[in-house]
Amino acid sequence: MVASKREQQAPAGYKHTEIGVIPKDWELVTFDEAFVFLRTASYSRDKLGSTGEVKYIHYGDIHTKWSHFVNMSRSSIPTVGREMIANYSQMKDGDLVIADASEDYEGIGKSVEVSNLSLQKAIAGLHTFLLRDKDYHFVDGFKGYICSNPLVKPSLDRYATGLKVYGISKNNLKLVQIPKPSIVEQSAIVTALRNTEALIESLEKLIAKKRAIKQGAMQELLTGKRRLMGFQGEWKERRLTEIADIDPENLSSRTSPEYSFKYISLEDVNNGILQGYSNQVFRTAPSRARRKLKQYDILISTVRPNLKSHLLVRNDVTDTVCSTGFSVVRCKSNLADPAFVYAHLFAGGIERQIESMLTGSNYPAINSKEVKALRIPCPELPEQSAIAVVLSDMDAEIEGLEQKLSKTRLIELGMMQVLLTGKIRLPSK
Repeated sequence: MVASKREQQAPAGYKHTEIGVIPKDWELVTFDEAFVFLRTASYSRDKLGSTGEVKYIHYGDIHTKWSHFVNMSRSSIPTVGREMIANYSQMKDGDLVIADASEDYEGIGKSVEVSNLSLQKAIAGLHTFLLRDKDYHFVDGFKGYICSNPLVKPSLDRYATGLKVYGISKNNLKLVQIPKPSIVEQSAIVTALRNTEALIESLEKLIAKKRAIKQGAMQELLTGKRRLMGFQGEWKERRLTEIADIDPENLSSRTSPEYSFKYISLEDVNNGILQGYSNQVFRTAPSRARRKLKQYDILISTVRPNLKSHLLVRNDVTDTVCSTGFSVVRCKSNLADPAFVYAHLFAGGIERQIESMLTGSNYPAINSKEVKALRIPCPELPEQSAIAVVLSDMDAEIEGLEQKLSKTRLIELGMMQVLLTGKIRLPSK
C-alpha cells in the first residue's frame, strides 16, 4: 500500500494527526475518553474563609497561585464548611482541576493537578472543571502538564468563546484531543520536568530567604542599630530638603517644541525597576513630562506612593525627563549618598511617614512639600556609602538568583515544548 503524501512528509518514526505530528507509538485520546467530569461547586469568593474543614479550589487561585500542580498539604487554600459539600465531588490525588474562564487567551485552560491531599477533604469550585482519569490513561504528575502541551493548547484556544472574558464549555473541552505516550514514557517525562520544577521551587525559596535577610539588614543598618566595623559617631535625623535638592530642574514653557527626549512615566517604574520609557517631542509630549533627570537622581512616586514605584537613576540619562507624578531628589554630594537615601524608601521609617500623610485622604498622593519634610537618620557620608555598598551587594546576589530563576523557567518551557510533543524521546529504563 502506497503511503499518502502527507504521511511521507512525516519524519521517520512520526505520524501526522489532527493536532500535529506525534510519535507513531503515541495515541490520541479526547478529554471525554480519558476523564470523568465530576460535579463542582459554585461558591463565590465572599463565601470562602480560612477556618472551614474543607479546602476549596477557586478558579482565580488556579490563575494566580500555582503553575501545574497544587500541593494540598502546603498551599494556602481557602476553605468552606463541611455542611457545604454534600452535593459535590470530593477530590483525590491525581485529579485535574481546569479553570473554564480567563481574562486573556493565555489563561484559557489553565489547570493544576492535585497532589498530597492525604486525608483532607477538598472540592473544586466556581468556573472550574474537576476531572478524574477513567482507566489509568495518565500517570500522576503528567496530568498537570496536559493543558500546557503545545499540541493541546491551540485546541483549547480555538474552542474558547467570549469578549471580555473567555471561556470553554464542558462539551467543547470533551472534544479536545490529547497526545498520549506510553505509561513508561510518561513517567520518564514527569521525572525530567519535576526535577526542573524542584530546582525552580528551591530558587524561589532561596530568593525569598535572601530578600528577608536584606530587609532585616536594612532595618538595622539604616537606623544605626547595627554599625559597620570602623564607624563611630552620632547619627542625626535630617529632612530631605537639608541633604538634597527637590525637583531641581524642569522643562519650561520656552522649551523648543522640537526638543526630543526619553520620557519615564509612572507606569514605566515598578518597585525600583525601570520597565521602559517612550521617545517624545516636547510639542506633542504629555503635559506631565516636565522633570529633567541626571545620573543618580532619585524618583519618588508621589501618586500612590504606598506602591513604592520609586527609582534610583544609576546610568547616564542625557535628555531624559520624568513625569511630574514623581518628585526628583538630587542628593547634595557632600552630605548624602544617593543609594543610601534611596534604600530608605523601601525601609519602614519613610513608609510610615508617607502612610501618616495619606491617612484620611480620598486620593492617595503626596506633594513636593511633603517630600521635602520626609526625615531619615543619617551618619556621616563615608558610613552612608559603606552601608549602600553592603545593601547593593545583597541586591546583586538577589538579582543573580532571579536571572538564574528566569533561565531555569525558560529551560522548563523548552523541555515541555519538546518532551510533551515527542520531538525529543527519553530512553526507557
